[in-house]
Amino acid sequence: MADQYAQSSEDKRPTELPAVPAIRWDDPPEGPVLVLLDQTRLPGEEIELVCTDAPALVDAIRRLAVRGAPLLGIAGAYGVALAAARGFDVDEAADSLAGARPTAVNLAYGARRAQAAHRAAVVGGADARAAAGAALETARALHAEDAEASTRMAAHGLTLLDELLPGGGHRILTHCNTGALVSGGEGTAFAVALKAHREGRLRRLWVDETRPLLQGARLTAYEAARSGMAYTLLTDNAAGSLFAAGEVDAVLIGADRIAADGSVANKVGSYPLAVLARYHHVPFIVVAPVTTVDRGTPDGAAIEVEQRGGHEVTEVTAPYAPVIGMEAGGGIPVAPLGTQAYNPAFDVTPPELVTAIVTEEGVLSPVTAEGLAELCARSRQVTIS
Repeated sequence: MADQYAQSSEDKRPTELPAVPAIRWDDPPEGPVLVLLDQTRLPGEEIELVCTDAPALVDAIRRLAVRGAPLLGIAGAYGVALAAARGFDVDEAADSLAGARPTAVNLAYGARRAQAAHRAAVVGGADARAAAGAALETARALHAEDAEASTRMAAHGLTLLDELLPGGGHRILTHCNTGALVSGGEGTAFAVALKAHREGRLRRLWVDETRPLLQGARLTAYEAARSGMAYTLLTDNAAGSLFAAGEVDAVLIGADRIAADGSVANKVGSYPLAVLARYHHVPFIVVAPVTTVDRGTPDGAAIEVEQRGGHEVTEVTAPYAPVIGMEAGGGIPVAPLGTQAYNPAFDVTPPELVTAIVTEEGVLSPVTAEGLAELCARSRQVTIS
């Protein structure tokens, strides 16, 4: 039955898109820079942004040119290293980066980790150059750790899928974007689906469009096409009919923050999927590194949910194909002038609706505060004082 929905991806011709890293450190003669793949311009254009200081990076983060919890942690660490290398105020840079997007706990984690490395070097008598080097070394270590975590999460996630759904042929529904564009490696939830694809056990990747900014349509479909996966795009409000038709075997999402009780904040639209999954007896699986767990946030009610501008709802953005008289990135109004909009960037799914949390340290199921604490205790996560 699934094939009748698959016209968008049945043509398996390779896309031959170049592999542009989501983030990289560069050191040209004029001074070090942080180079980002501008995700607001995908899938039509692969354009890089060059950040020479923390304010430029903060702007890129808030505009979602760089996004996704693990990658934001990496960006935060590199941003602090950039400030140190260029002689700016490191503490000021760390503070501004840590608060750029309040829900994504990895961002503050990365910034504070690099800040702590820089401070420790200074206290130890290092000069400015050596202290900046310590911050950069920490950022690079975090980048490498996240790549390793991605590989381990993919393996744990596919093992779990095979246990829950013996026989392979998995039909996975995902929301937002959780691939290489959000990670130092191949991603979180998307990495699990990608591993299933490579091992011949993915039948279909259902890609939620993810309104209002279309991260699923623009980014996940982009990554799926590059990887040659069998995928189909759907509007968010079509997910219910897909469940009702029996076309979903599992839901896999990422997370921007996991509270101490196991509540999961993820891109808005995730909670309705959890409710649908529970009603239809479909596993709802969260894939995220241990750095996304915030033991200092006791429960879902304590998670600060970022509220974004209403224009993201009342307008449709033209990221790379501007209409006549409008620059790329401009908005096309779709609602009457003056319309108020409700636009939370995330919603929160309670732990009782989460079948399992997959991390690089293993799988937690059922999801409980005690189990999550034990999982974190086993991790190699660096503690920042």
